[in-house]
Amino acid sequence: MTEDRAAILATIAAEVRACKACRLHEGTTNGVPGAGDPNAEIMFIGEGPGFHEDKKGLPFVGRSGDYLEKMLRLIGLKREQVFIANVVKHRPPDNRDPLPDEMAACKPYLDRQIEVINPLVIVTLGRFSMSRYFPNGKITQIHGKPKYEEGRAYFPLFHPAAVLRNPTLEPQMEADFKRILEVVDEVKKLRGKAQPTASKPPESNEPPAGPPKQLTLF
Repeated sequence: MTEDRAAILATIAAEVRACKACRLHEGTTNGVPGAGDPNAEIMFIGEGPGFHEDKKGLPFVGRSGDYLEKMLRLIGLKREQVFIANVVKHRPPDNRDPLPDEMAACKPYLDRQIEVINPLVIVTLGRFSMSRYFPNGKITQIHGKPKYEEGRAYFPLFHPAAVLRNPTLEPQMEADFKRILEVVDEVKKLRGKAQPTASKPPESNEPPAGPPKQLTLF
């Protein structure tokens, strides 16, 4: 199964690198599909590639990446144990905000990656990825507050770049990060409860006496 997931993600990555569905591919060096463990329990979704990401074709390899790795170490993880992606797969010019039509063009790639990986927790980094799951949310109000939906948690955090620009956010970022593993455990419990309970086998092969009773819904 791991090989199957890796192969599908590699196919998506190749499509991203060749993609010309929107203007963002113009003037860039590399598409940045995403990278990490195909079986990751935690998936991080950021905004878009920057200068260093465009050069290397990998997400979060600049200063924001260094900070993200620092936060991962805080909870005993390495970036190879998670999956990291962005809402847009090519670098916006001059690192401007991604536009709605650009995010829409990249959405099928990200949706497929999420479907393949099936993470327990999606951690959104910044307001653009947050808006996928919290359309009316404000990051200053909802950061660190998970939403549980359909067997998964969505966990909004500040973008590392925002924390680097405003170091007063760092204590909040650290506190939020330290909750991630708790949220993972909570989703595991929720998914466990959702598993159907195996029926108790009959004690004999004798047919039941009489017709089965119809169950009432009330």
